[in-house]
Amino acid sequence: MTAQVLYRKWRPKTFEEVVGQEHVTRTLRNALRDGRIGHAYLFAGPRGTGKTTTARLLAKAVNCLADAEQRPCNECTICRAINEGRLMDLIEIDAASNRGIDEIRDLREKVAFRPTEARYKVYVIDEVHMLTNEAFNALLKTLEEPPPHVIFVLATTEPHKIPATVLSRCQRFDFHRIPLSGILGRLERIATAEGLAVEKAALELIARSATGSLRDAESLLDQLGSCGDERIEAAQVRAMLGVVPAQVVSQLVEHLVSGEVADGLEVINKSIDEGIDARQFTRQVVEHLRYLLLLKVGDGAKLLDVSDETLEEMRRQVSRLSLRRMVRAVKLFNQASLDLRGSLQPQLPLELAFVEATLSDAEPEPSPPVSSPPGTAARPPGAAPSPDVSTVPTRPVAPQAREPVPSSANQTVPADQTVPTEPKPQGDEQPPPPAGEPAGQAMTLEAVRLNWARILAEMRPLNRTAEALLRSCTPVRVENNGVLVIGAYHAFHKERLEEPRSKQVLEKVISRVIGCPCRVRCVLTSQEQDANPPRPVKASRPGRPEPPAAGRQERKYQDVTGDPLIREAVERYGARVVDVQ
Repeated sequence: MTAQVLYRKWRPKTFEEVVGQEHVTRTLRNALRDGRIGHAYLFAGPRGTGKTTTARLLAKAVNCLADAEQRPCNECTICRAINEGRLMDLIEIDAASNRGIDEIRDLREKVAFRPTEARYKVYVIDEVHMLTNEAFNALLKTLEEPPPHVIFVLATTEPHKIPATVLSRCQRFDFHRIPLSGILGRLERIATAEGLAVEKAALELIARSATGSLRDAESLLDQLGSCGDERIEAAQVRAMLGVVPAQVVSQLVEHLVSGEVADGLEVINKSIDEGIDARQFTRQVVEHLRYLLLLKVGDGAKLLDVSDETLEEMRRQVSRLSLRRMVRAVKLFNQASLDLRGSLQPQLPLELAFVEATLSDAEPEPSPPVSSPPGTAARPPGAAPSPDVSTVPTRPVAPQAREPVPSSANQTVPADQTVPTEPKPQGDEQPPPPAGEPAGQAMTLEAVRLNWARILAEMRPLNRTAEALLRSCTPVRVENNGVLVIGAYHAFHKERLEEPRSKQVLEKVISRVIGCPCRVRCVLTSQEQDANPPRPVKASRPGRPEPPAAGRQERKYQDVTGDPLIREAVERYGARVVDVQ
C-alpha cells in the first residue's frame, strides 16, 4: 500500500486547524452556531490556501450529529465517513474535466434526490471558472433556488472569470496567501510529529519558496524527507530548489552598484553553468533589490527578515545607489523574470537587465538631432545629397497661379522661394496673415493633387490604416462649399474613410497642408465617372486627339512626384511640391 502524502495526511479536520484564514473560519462557525446556513458559497483564492479543505469542513459541520458548538466533532458516523471519503452525500466535481452542459444537466437531475444518510447533500465544484457559459446558464436557476436539502460550494482560483449572475447568488469568501509565520509553524509541527530532523534555515527556505501556499510547502517537505538523510540542511533545500546562495545575489548587486559590467556578467554565467535556474536567480535578485528599496525610502529594517551582517551590507549598498536608479533596476529585473519564459537563451534577459541597470542615471542620453537651417535638410552620413526641396514650413500655403518659368525640363520649387510674378499695383498690396493662422485662400483641386504625397506622409503617423487606404484613392474635385471629394475604387475603402475617427484626422491634415479649412466627402470612383462622363476632346489634327491642359498638367505632376528622389524628400523630410512647370 502506498504511503499517504503529507498534505493529505495532515489535512485540517477542524476549523481551528486551518492556517491563515481566520476571517473565513470565524464567519462560518458563527453561521453554524446561529443556524444561518447559506445555500451557495464561493471560495476564491490562490492555490494551496485551504479552499477545498474548508469546503469539506463545512460539509462535515452542517451534517455533524454533535452539538452546534462542537461541530465538526470527527467522532460521529457522518464525520468519520467524510474523513474516510465514503459519504455519498458529499459530491466533489472537477469542473476542469466536467465543464460541459451535459454534465450540469445531469447534476440538475440528481439534485432533486434527497440525501441517503446525511442531513444535507453538499456539492463541491472545484475550479468552477472552467465551466462553459452554457453550463453556467444551465446552473443558474438551480443555484439560485436549490432544494432545501442541497448546499453548493464553488471553489476557484480565478473569480474574475465567473459570470456576475453566478457571483450574485453566492456568499463569497476570499482566501488569502498564508503568511510566512503560519507556514513555518505548521511545518515545524509536521516535522516534529513525523520525526524529521530539519534545520531551521531549511524550514525558512521551504516556507519562502512556497509563496503563501501551504500545500506546496508540505509537498516539498515530504520530498525532502524521502532523501534518506538523517538531517535536512539548508544546502540540500537550495540544491533541490535551484536557489542561489545569498552571497552570490549580494555579489551581483555589488557589481551593479559599482558599475562593473564584465564581473557581473561573469557571475550570472557562472551561476547558470552550475545548474542554477535563471528564473529563480532573477526572483532572488528582485527580492534583494526590493529590500534595498525598502531601506532607501524609509525604515524598512523592520520588514526584512535577514541577519545583522546581511542588513549592514545592504545599508552600504543603499548609500551608493540613488532612488531613481534603484527603482529602475527593480523594474528591469522584474520584467526580465517575465521575459525568461519565452527566451531561447535562459540567461539573456537577466544579462540585458543587468547591463541596462548598470548604466548610471547621470549618463547623458543621446541628444536629439539638431534642426537644420532653413533651406537645408539633415541626412545620414554617407547618404546621397537630397534634392533641392525645403522642409515643412510653419504655415503651408496653397499654390497659386504663376507665370510660366521658361525651362526645358520639369523642376521643383522649394517652399521658401517664390517664383517671380508680374508686379501688382502698390495699392493692392495686403499684409500677410499672422503666423499660425490659415491663409485666406480657397482650396483648389490642383493644390490638393500637388501636395497629395505630403498629405499621405503626414497621415502615416496619425492613422496608418487611413493612409494605406488613401494610397488607392484619388482627389476628384473641390465643390463650391469647400468640400474635397475623394474617389475610392472599393466600397470598403469608402466606408472606412468615412468613419468619424479617420475622417476627422484626414480633414485636419489636409487643412494644415493646404492652409485653409477643408471638409472631406468620399464617393465611389465608378459612380463619380457615371455622374460626370468624360467630354469629347477636340482633335488638333485628324486622328490625333490633343489631351486637355488639365491632363497634361496631371501627367507632369505624376512624372515629378514619381521620381525616387522627390518621393524620398517628401516622405523623409516632409517637403512639399509647390508647383510643376
